[in-house]
Amino acid sequence: MPSMLCNIKEYYSPSVRTNMGKNGLTNRKPERKVGLWIFYICGFFFVSFFIAPLILAEGSVTNISGRANALDFATSDGFGSSGNSEQSLLLHSHEDGTTHTHNEFAWTELDPYTGFIYAFGDLNCHNKHERSWEINGNQMPVCTRDIGIFLGLAIGGFVFSRRGYNRWTIKDTCLSIIPDNWLEKIYRGNYRTIAWLGFGMLFCIPLIVDGFTQLLTDYESNNFTRPLTGGPFGMGLAILIASMYSARPVKFDTASQVELPGGAKFELQVELEEE
Repeated sequence: MPSMLCNIKEYYSPSVRTNMGKNGLTNRKPERKVGLWIFYICGFFFVSFFIAPLILAEGSVTNISGRANALDFATSDGFGSSGNSEQSLLLHSHEDGTTHTHNEFAWTELDPYTGFIYAFGDLNCHNKHERSWEINGNQMPVCTRDIGIFLGLAIGGFVFSRRGYNRWTIKDTCLSIIPDNWLEKIYRGNYRTIAWLGFGMLFCIPLIVDGFTQLLTDYESNNFTRPLTGGPFGMGLAILIASMYSARPVKFDTASQVELPGGAKFELQVELEEE
């Protein structure tokens, strides 16, 4: 039995100016909604990382160094309490050379709001004391790198809500935040994949360079460079996530309806495959 294969083929023709959006659709509310959801959620966490330690009693969260992807400070001596073990509370030193003891801490004993924020940090971040900021004498729920990442996520979501367009594929939707006149030669030469990967690498390179230099040499990143390198990564991640949710071919009647830079067009090519 023959089966139908659908491939995307590209050809180029002069684009026709209409009152439609730059992707060929009249409505970009879904893209705006996706971008704003990312902005609101990540913005909420970013702001909460500062508010939570500020509203707690001064000096009540002195050190919550633990493990990423694990619960270390859920309770004082029950489930998820490895951060409160006798050994962890003994006098010890950290990477920055400081020597001190930890106070016992359990986010289940906090109010629902601050407890939720510190639980989120406990599960998702290693919370190393020397890689975190303090507010009101309390360690913040996540490290400075994550502070930068969440700021970048919020900014990236907002940018996508303003500039992102559904252009059938994820990579073309990602690239839609760039002005079309910057992309004309890229689309005419069909360098979309290279441009997309390069665009993504620009957001990742600061974090990769900082992280691997720290891993492979004696260089130690600090709490100024960590958020600066985490920010671009968060922006790129937000744009990618928003594009994954926004790239919807079903919104178009045909592939050729998608407006692309430089007058480019998609064409669905149907082929027969013999068994």
